[in-house]
Amino acid sequence: MTDGVTVPAQAGTASTGDGLMVRAEQVHKSFGPLEVLRGIDLEVRAGEVCCLLGPSGSGKSTFLRCVNHLEKINAGRIWVDGELIGYRERGGKLHELRESEVAAQRRVIGMVFQRFNLFPHMTVLQNVVEAPVLLGREKKAAARDRAAALLERVGLGGKLGNYPSQLSGGQQQRVAIARALAMRPKLMLFDEPTSALDPELVGEVLDVMKDLARDGMTMIVVTHEIGFAREVGDHLVFMDEGVVVEQGDPREVIANPRHERTRAFLAKVL
Repeated sequence: MTDGVTVPAQAGTASTGDGLMVRAEQVHKSFGPLEVLRGIDLEVRAGEVCCLLGPSGSGKSTFLRCVNHLEKINAGRIWVDGELIGYRERGGKLHELRESEVAAQRRVIGMVFQRFNLFPHMTVLQNVVEAPVLLGREKKAAARDRAAALLERVGLGGKLGNYPSQLSGGQQQRVAIARALAMRPKLMLFDEPTSALDPELVGEVLDVMKDLARDGMTMIVVTHEIGFAREVGDHLVFMDEGVVVEQGDPREVIANPRHERTRAFLAKVL
């Protein structure tokens, strides 16, 4: 798939009745001559927590950004809740959606990045209220009430009037999670959400994510937090050099990895 160019459609369709929230088929992504994703097949069921592990440069974050079309894939397909992401099929070919249509798809896919990306000139409450009001999802009063409730949920009910610079890194990341939840997403994507935090702040962010998992939020989490993957994950995927090397139940993969590359990686991080 390339900008504005149609490509032959692949066989198969995704069904909203099959319990899948995310389905990726033979996803390829290149940056110039560098092939970052080399045929990713992945399924995530509704309500599951899928953890992506792997060394730096293995394609984990790139794949996550492809799920909400922040990166355009070169081949393959990705569906979220049965809807083809970024493209429309017509006449046996895939045609790229308009940016406004892609933006509408992204509204049900929350994403939390390594860096918090909060608006520094807005209070904590304003940061969470902004998107639902700007996009017409909620009236301002209702959005403020919901934002306050979400901030209470992530342990920041007493920080509504604070600015990001007055918060710790862990607190800022929890605001970022509340901001993503304010759009009522079907799916949450986490791109190494604790990697920029001091070690003593990691736990407070992971606790919020565990709470979301208990509530049945479908999540794909790029992480090096093996304990989180073992405790909370339903599905673990180990990636290396743009391919899925091994996947399965997190506890089984971590305790008894079948592939030598997985064993070597886990030996370094456990």
